[in-house]
Amino acid sequence: MIASPLIIAEAGVNHNGDMARAFALVDAAVEAGADVVKFQAFRADGLVTQEAGTAAYQASNTGQSNQSELLRALELSKADFAKIADHCAKSGIEFLCTPFDVAMTGDLVAMGMKRIKIASGELTNTPALRQFAEFGLPVLLSTGMATLAEVGEALDDLHAAAGNVTCLHCTSLYPAPMETLNLKAMGTMASTYGVPVGYSDHSLGDHAAIAALTLGACVIEKHFTLDRSLPGPDHRASLEPDELGAMITRLREIAVALGDGIKEPVPDELYTAALVRRSWHARCAMACDHTITADDVTLKRPADGLSPSQSPVGRKLTRKLAADDPIRETDFA
Repeated sequence: MIASPLIIAEAGVNHNGDMARAFALVDAAVEAGADVVKFQAFRADGLVTQEAGTAAYQASNTGQSNQSELLRALELSKADFAKIADHCAKSGIEFLCTPFDVAMTGDLVAMGMKRIKIASGELTNTPALRQFAEFGLPVLLSTGMATLAEVGEALDDLHAAAGNVTCLHCTSLYPAPMETLNLKAMGTMASTYGVPVGYSDHSLGDHAAIAALTLGACVIEKHFTLDRSLPGPDHRASLEPDELGAMITRLREIAVALGDGIKEPVPDELYTAALVRRSWHARCAMACDHTITADDVTLKRPADGLSPSQSPVGRKLTRKLAADDPIRETDFA
């Protein structure tokens, strides 16, 4: 049986700097059935220059042109994350936070973080990758904007975490149009580097995430929000809570439906097979010692006689048969 994927509900910065909304996002992720709820930890001053512009999607979704100003309004403090982590623990969901500063990582781990999520923008940050690997935790490496060669270089930088890295394919557009998703790239990464793969979905709807599961994704990450009409860079490309719950239900069902790949009937099919498959039956009444001819027999349901591959023609009966009786091996000497 295929294992159910690890499902990460990506709250990201959709709290808009409001702790009450952050707690509500945790509660919504729990209600939806996610395994993990993920946030983002950063300090704008240490992440971008004062004059850095916003990405096209950030400008389109927020109307802001200065990235530093945009991010500063979305910061949460170390104390805030400690409260969120505690709320996650009490709510029975795994706490995860993407650190954009390696110095934050130790504190997040101390709060109960069990794995490290590396954002696509950090994939070429060699010093940070090497430090992340030293924590000895499972690593989820997002690969948006990356070439296959760059993914390989990042895996080399994460050598200390070798054997414990999952590459998440994604397209760093919010929302990402369908023609940009290239889901088959997951298989390329898996076959080239021998790593497990997953999918961080930035497209609208949930069908790309479901398709990714069927292509081998063992991790599915999806942005969600309490209200898609809220201001902010990521709300527009996020699912609302009821949509997140519906997606998770479908993912769990499809994981079961994928099965183990062995082509064989399930136990309940055996009863159906006996009813709808054919076997040899008497076309007419036949006496004991009668030698069966082709005109004497027919193939009918149910399969309670000889199989179609075992023709009774030319064989002598040791008992009489009525019309429609199944013909069995015990009817012959």
